[in-house]
Amino acid sequence: MEILRCENVSKVYGKGETKVTALDKVSFTVEKGEFVSIIGPSGSGKSTLLHILGGVDKPTEGKVFIDGTDIHSLSEDKLAIFRRRQIGLVYQFYNLMPVLNIDENIALPHILDGRPLDKERLDQVVEHLGLTDRRNNLPSQLSGGQQQRVSIGRALYSHPAILLADEPTGNLDRKTGEEIIELLKESNEKNKQTLILITHDEALAMQADRIISIEDGRIGRDEKVRNLV
Repeated sequence: MEILRCENVSKVYGKGETKVTALDKVSFTVEKGEFVSIIGPSGSGKSTLLHILGGVDKPTEGKVFIDGTDIHSLSEDKLAIFRRRQIGLVYQFYNLMPVLNIDENIALPHILDGRPLDKERLDQVVEHLGLTDRRNNLPSQLSGGQQQRVSIGRALYSHPAILLADEPTGNLDRKTGEEIIELLKESNEKNKQTLILITHDEALAMQADRIISIEDGRIGRDEKVRNLV
């Protein structure tokens, strides 16, 4: 079952001599529960693509469908709600609120939506993250790896249709980074959470079901690494 469709997406910055084409007619689909790595060197357009898939940036041309919704046809308010409920975003820099504890940071999308707290779901997420004894701590009281776990928990809390991770291990040491990737893989495998990982690390990319390589704003290759079970 298709969960994401990217149709002829282009992104152009500037005009005339300053014109830069970050993405050039990129098209692909992702199946529900699939783990896809998007790999490419710095400046290839992979992070621009993730921001467009996540509704953070708009394409110059083309469409993005998530679970059947043309996300860039939505109003700003409706897109913000859709993003909080259906798209989980994990960045290299954790983007946690410094004055909120672990529970509050994880539940922040629900809080912003004005929805009641799902205590059972929150307990499940915190336990899954291995942070049960830290849940009253502020981000400043956590290690980098623990902060990234909280960021992942916030992205997963609302059962999003898709999880987008942009270089999630880039600010961590190798051992901690491996733990973070294992956490993402566990969520993908056990909970069938659709995962798109942006990385320049080919060893990380090889752990996915499929690798899409971006070169100069275009798809250079798109190949299966393993089949979905």
